[in-house]
Amino acid sequence: MQYRRLILASLLAASFAPFQVAFAQAYPTKVIKLQVPFAPGGTTDIIARVLSEPLGKALGQNVVVENKAGGGGVVGANETAKAIPDGYSLGMATVSTVAANPAINPKMPYNSMTDFTPIINVAATPNVIAVHPNFPAKDYKGFVAELKKNPGQHSYSSSGTGGIGHLQMELYKNLAGVFITHIPYRGAGPALNDTVAGQVPMTFDNLPSALPFIQSGKLIAIAVAAPQRLSQLPNVPTFKELGLEPVNRMAFYGIYGPKGLPKEVVDKVNAAVRKALEDPAVKKRIEDTGSIVIANSPEQFSEQIRAEYAVYKQVVESAKLRLD
Repeated sequence: MQYRRLILASLLAASFAPFQVAFAQAYPTKVIKLQVPFAPGGTTDIIARVLSEPLGKALGQNVVVENKAGGGGVVGANETAKAIPDGYSLGMATVSTVAANPAINPKMPYNSMTDFTPIINVAATPNVIAVHPNFPAKDYKGFVAELKKNPGQHSYSSSGTGGIGHLQMELYKNLAGVFITHIPYRGAGPALNDTVAGQVPMTFDNLPSALPFIQSGKLIAIAVAAPQRLSQLPNVPTFKELGLEPVNRMAFYGIYGPKGLPKEVVDKVNAAVRKALEDPAVKKRIEDTGSIVIANSPEQFSEQIRAEYAVYKQVVESAKLRLD
């Protein structure tokens, strides 16, 4: 019986193969959804919207950005994981959704190592601690002194519980020996809005979404997670400079689909993203946010996801971090 089932499965696979090839060659024939697992206004949303129009032109079909916030990116990512693997429902992959949140949350509705098909890492970006101008300190030395002088009296906003901003700030707190209360939001956009409005005194956010507020003086940058000081913020130290290298990790913004996405579709989307990023205007718009264009292969992006998850899993275990 088992042998007969194997023969039948082989015949079905063989008969289905030409259809798969024909489908992949015709793809895409309709609008493609690119889901952002956070509210509008954050870095993931910014990168997606910069890329969507040129990506649509490269593919020959419109690419529509949709926001699905909740759970630190988990709700939207889970919708992508459960989508039909036909290439018409793709998602923005972030460190929060494939590494940080899975590393700290034992009740994830998806397995970030097996439930997605990585396509391409679009860009990497620094992260930043920024405070409202009314905060008592304006530089890192004063920032630490204020936190140690008044433990537990200040709070910080993040894009959500289990997101990269949450985990990196919790790691920072552990290494620096300070206590700050976590206020999670449904994305970086709402978190930034409340910090700029002074309802929360500080935030740990990706630089692209925070930078306009820093440049306009509505927020003050305290420290950045970047390989070296940034040209946009030459007077702001990196965490590595401050002796806090474990916090000095950049975020990434890639594109993935549900598991089982045909290789021909993966390769076609990867090539289209690369073509879109070759446009100097598109590349400049991304780099002007403080991000670095990556544009790697599906295999390289898959390895980056695995490596980032391993790092944050170790962070969670060594710092004994737990969900609130």
